[in-house]
Amino acid sequence: MILPFFVIIPLACAFLISLLGKLNKRISDIFANLGTFTLLILSLSAIRYQLFAKVIVYRVGGWPPPIGISMVLDGLSSFILMSVNLVSFLVCLYSVSYMNKYTDKYRFHSLFMLMLAGMNGVIVTGDLFNLFVFLEIASISSYALVAFGTEAEELEASFKYAIMGSVASSFILLGIALLYSYTSTLNMADMGSVLLSRGNSLLVNFISVLFLMGFGLKAALVPFHAWLPDAHPSAPASISAMLSGVLIKVLGVYALMRIYFNILGINNIILSIFMFLGAASMLVGVILALGQWDFKRLLAYHSISQIGYIILGIGLGSPLGILAGLFHLFNHSIFKSLLFLNSGAVAYRLGTRDLQDMGGLKERMPTTANTNLVASLSIAGIPPFNGFFSKFLIIVACIQSRQIIYGICAVIASILTLASFMKVQKYAFFGKLNKKWQDIKEVPGIMQLSMVVLAVLCLVSALLITPLFKPYLESAVNVLLLGRGYNKAVFGALK
Repeated sequence: MILPFFVIIPLACAFLISLLGKLNKRISDIFANLGTFTLLILSLSAIRYQLFAKVIVYRVGGWPPPIGISMVLDGLSSFILMSVNLVSFLVCLYSVSYMNKYTDKYRFHSLFMLMLAGMNGVIVTGDLFNLFVFLEIASISSYALVAFGTEAEELEASFKYAIMGSVASSFILLGIALLYSYTSTLNMADMGSVLLSRGNSLLVNFISVLFLMGFGLKAALVPFHAWLPDAHPSAPASISAMLSGVLIKVLGVYALMRIYFNILGINNIILSIFMFLGAASMLVGVILALGQWDFKRLLAYHSISQIGYIILGIGLGSPLGILAGLFHLFNHSIFKSLLFLNSGAVAYRLGTRDLQDMGGLKERMPTTANTNLVASLSIAGIPPFNGFFSKFLIIVACIQSRQIIYGICAVIASILTLASFMKVQKYAFFGKLNKKWQDIKEVPGIMQLSMVVLAVLCLVSALLITPLFKPYLESAVNVLLLGRGYNKAVFGALK
């Protein structure tokens, strides 16, 4: 059974790196890249297992659920695992050269692997309290990684992030405690069964609000987004890519989907709230991004906007809407990670993030410029790149569900996104080369490799909606459409 290894491998790598990393600078690079590559291979294997068996349950310690702790692999968890471990490997590869400008690289890799262990644990656990434990492992590691540069800006951003993250965790823990007192179980599938038999109550509605605030903060949805514009720009580019590319999706969006669809049960009121928050995030995020001249801060605001698209799609509640939302989740993890790696490459050579201080970089940094153009067209929703297809499906799903206003909001946000990234291209990469950058050169080859692979994926991932790959995406959609029928799927897999 491969499920425990999604947690065991990164934890083992974190331990070995912290133990042996001081001996040689290359040890941490080797262990981290081997670990993330192994997890990527396991994620591919998990897809094959899941498509064959539908739901796989691993009993931790041999105890059957709901008495014991379980790990569950279904269509949704295998889909998110693939997104997380693909981005993690490419970011880790990029970090081999990029993190040389920081001291104590082994500490970075140790924290990185701990964060990855936490994310993978959140995805595969079938137990709500263990979801909280893994969420905290990932969160605490990310607080330290945001502050890794130890400059005043990084420390202040990390402090804000830690305070807001702790508030979110408090809401989540209180919600779990109240839900446990009401259902007398922590197994997620069993909780769904109990709530289905008892029906909703005022307590369950209160718990729903607590989870919405807690996981909404983790996902940086408007109006819970205040921490993100400081945390993401301040972190090293590798961590910015992880935070925006996968962390807010796992700790926020994935947890919201799993809890509301498969445990608490979804209804029209919750879906309406999701749609409203999604549309608000789309528009507020992109409008705030338009006025930014700090490259990474601009990207951070776009993370808020793009998460809005995902939540809007899922909030529609229709099969097409959920499919479009999950498709955009995967696409965003690719192009947003690439954009943050591009910003890191520029800062690596220039030492600045101010777009007004750049200009004409395409002459000196062609790989960075071209991959950034691909990512910019992807996030703006220009065909034939992946962002176009997922955004188009979200708009079609809005029309299909007769949510025309939300469809118009999605179109407006996409146009403003294009305008924002035209500004990035004009001031950073096109135009006349600034004289003080005459002697700069392209970043090291291994950093270029990560960026090129992600740029290629911006084209290739559009194939997920073709008949050949669509079953992989639909298997994730079906888990959410099951609703609280999830409990039958999990307990049926044990027989």
